[in-house]
Amino acid sequence: MYVFYGNDYATISLFKAYLSDCLKMKDLGSLKYFLGIEVTRSASSLFLCQRKYTLDIIVEVGLLGAKPFGVPMEQNHRLSHDTSALFDEPEWYRRLVGRFIYLAVSRPNLAYSVHILSQFLQATHISHWDAAMRVVRYLKGTPGHGCLSHHAALLFWVASFLEGILPYLGRQRRGWCDSDWAACPITRRSLSGWLVSWGHSPISWKTKKQHTVSLSFAEAEYRSMTAITCEFKWLKGILLSLGVHHPKAISLFCDSLSALHIAHNPVFHERMKHIEVDCHFVRDAIKDGLLAPSYVPTTTQLAEVFTKALGKSRFDLLISKLGICSPHAPT
Repeated sequence: MYVFYGNDYATISLFKAYLSDCLKMKDLGSLKYFLGIEVTRSASSLFLCQRKYTLDIIVEVGLLGAKPFGVPMEQNHRLSHDTSALFDEPEWYRRLVGRFIYLAVSRPNLAYSVHILSQFLQATHISHWDAAMRVVRYLKGTPGHGCLSHHAALLFWVASFLEGILPYLGRQRRGWCDSDWAACPITRRSLSGWLVSWGHSPISWKTKKQHTVSLSFAEAEYRSMTAITCEFKWLKGILLSLGVHHPKAISLFCDSLSALHIAHNPVFHERMKHIEVDCHFVRDAIKDGLLAPSYVPTTTQLAEVFTKALGKSRFDLLISKLGICSPHAPT
C-alpha cells in the first residue's frame, strides 16, 4: 500500500495511472487509515489519531472498563528510586512500552511518559508496571486524541513518518525549548524537551536526557536550545534540497533569560568553556538568520509538557495549545 499527498491533483492522477499500468495497482481513494493511523479531513486541515490502536491496547491489558485517569504520569514520581519487587512478566512491560512508543507518533502529550517508562525495560519493577497501567487508564479517557494538522503541517509530518518530502509554505514555523535541570536522580543529567510547530500544528517534538551533566540551569536550557537548533537546520535543509528558500528567521521561545543572554553575548569566560561549542553553534544560527530566540514566561512555555509530569489543569491547558484534541464522543 502506498500513500501519495500533494496539491497538484493532475500530476497525482498521472502518477496513479502510471502505477496502475506498470504494477496493476488499484486506487483505494482518499486516505482514511494507514498503519494504525486514522485520517479525518476537512477543507483546510486533517485530523490524525490512532483511536483503534489505542482501544486495542486498552483491551489487551484488560482495562476497558477501568476508571480513567486525568494525566498519564503522577507528579513528583520516584520511579528511578523504586525498591519494590521485580515484575514477573517483563516481556509484557516491554511490549506495552513499545506500543506506547508507536502511539506517541500522533500524541505529543505522551512523549514524557514514554521517555520515563523506557528507562526500565531491563529491570522492571512492579511500580513501573503500575505506572504503565496509569498511562493506559489515561488513554481510556482519551482514546480519540490526536493532532489537528493544517495541510502544510501534515506534509512535514508525513515526510518525517514515511521518509518522503512534500513541503508546502504558507505558515510560520515556531519552536519552544525547555529543560528540567538535573532531572535524573541517579545520573543528575538534565532532561531536554522541544517542540516545532507549523502555524498551530505540531510537526516535530522530542523528550531526551542530555548526554552530559549540566552545571547550572542556564546551561541545561542552552543545551536544549542547541538540540532544537539542529532540528531547525534539518527542516531548512529539506526545503533547500527542493529549491525552496525560506528567508525568515524561525521564532524560538525559551523561558530562561540566562540562556538567551548567552546566545546573544559574544564574550566567553572560564565558566562557559565546556559549552563553547554549543554556544558557537547557536550563535552561528542566529547570525545566519535561521533563528530568532525570544523570551516566553514559564506559564506559557508549551515545551514544559515534554520535561516533567504536570497536574491535570496545567497538562490539559498545554495539550490544548499544542493542537491535541478529540472530535469523538466520550467513551
